[in-house]
Amino acid sequence: MTRRFVGDVREVVALAWPTVLTMVSYTLMQFVDAVMVAQVGPLEMAAQGNGGVWSFAPLSFCFGVLSLVNTFVAQHVGAGRGHEAGRWAWAGLWLSVIAWIALLLPFGSFVMPAAFAAMGHEPALVELETRYAQILLAGGILSLGAKAVHNFLFGISRPKIVAVAAIAGNTVNLVCNYALIYGEAGLPSIGLPGVPGAPALGVTGAAIATLCGVLVELLIPLVVMFGPEIDRLHGTRRSWRPHWRSMRELLRVGWPAAIQFGNELICWAIFMSVLVGRFGTIETAAGWAVLRYIHLSFMPAMGFSVATTTLVGRAIGHGKPDAAVRRTHAALAVTVLYMGVWALVMLLMRQDLVRIFAVSGSADAETVTRIIEVGAQLMICAAVFQVFDAVGIIYTGALRGAGDTLWPGLVTIALAWGCIVGLGWWLSVSQPQWGAIGPWIGASAYIAALGVALAWRFERGRWRSIRLLEPAPSPAMMGDSP
Repeated sequence: MTRRFVGDVREVVALAWPTVLTMVSYTLMQFVDAVMVAQVGPLEMAAQGNGGVWSFAPLSFCFGVLSLVNTFVAQHVGAGRGHEAGRWAWAGLWLSVIAWIALLLPFGSFVMPAAFAAMGHEPALVELETRYAQILLAGGILSLGAKAVHNFLFGISRPKIVAVAAIAGNTVNLVCNYALIYGEAGLPSIGLPGVPGAPALGVTGAAIATLCGVLVELLIPLVVMFGPEIDRLHGTRRSWRPHWRSMRELLRVGWPAAIQFGNELICWAIFMSVLVGRFGTIETAAGWAVLRYIHLSFMPAMGFSVATTTLVGRAIGHGKPDAAVRRTHAALAVTVLYMGVWALVMLLMRQDLVRIFAVSGSADAETVTRIIEVGAQLMICAAVFQVFDAVGIIYTGALRGAGDTLWPGLVTIALAWGCIVGLGWWLSVSQPQWGAIGPWIGASAYIAALGVALAWRFERGRWRSIRLLEPAPSPAMMGDSP
């Protein structure tokens, strides 16, 4: 291992650890949400999973565009034009408002009820999952605004602020979760008291608690973004008016990333609620239990991906593409090691991991045994694709930092529909005796193929010819830069 490589690894880790901490905190919030809802029953656990993934599908389209705020800000900072960064944050915020009004509110009001009813789920499940999704989409402006501000802070290398906000938000979410899920009853099965005067809202309470946490995750970075230091360096206060050219640029470069994010989420939603869901509530609950551990493995890796986007963007803005390659390889080495460890944990402890979600107050012994049995089988699939997932995650971040979004977006569409939906559906129909294993094989094939494809794309180097920055302003217009 060369001294330069060690230096690159240190640089990646130094920038990534607050972002990784943010992702760990966010993932733990989702994990704790799921564990707490699982104590109510398998039906509620399935409703939370289905409602969450379908509400996140339209959000993910928007997140794809907003992720390019990091790219544009990082490249401007790398080129010594950090004083222009504020308008990209505001471009993301204005696009968030437009997307909330034009997409999220109509999707929650009209699409969600009809979609869940058409999936053939039992009526009680449809009611719970619809309500959960509608609450999250109604508060989607908070999630979008937070994503825009977070990506601005990532781009100017201030990830610690986001980490502090995430930890504070998740603490609020945890407290609100306990109060609103269990109410005055609490959890008498394990000796925990209730909260006097609080209603026991179950899944609905979990959705409200999530929005309370997201509100905190938005407000803290927003206050810092408008602070005097960041305003002096990046013009965050004076750039509040809609800058249509910046908004158009975000959409022009970001729409393939939006398609990549959103299409992938829709395919995963179909995968869980339709392909796996056709085998029943037990298989769905087992699948969501496994996916919670997958989130624990890949969300911290997403922190390294975000850091890779920032480092690649800054290196390109500085005119050093070879440095972008080195830092990508350093991030890849760390992430593969991390997710390889997770693969071993999933393989060796699969039954114990699933049991945490299987045991609840309303589930009988036979149901618990069946959930553990199915979940342990699915966990093997998750263990197999961990390293491939690490490769895809890092190269996605690297290509996004370079502004190479179209090719990855198109490949993601083709592979997601071909493997997750197409192969998953074919196996579920042609091999029904395999149960939920069939669709999970299709999903595993997708992750492996995508990782290989994105690695090939980056290493070929087509991204080196992409230019995102506008011509630099005249010297008289130049301001301070970090």
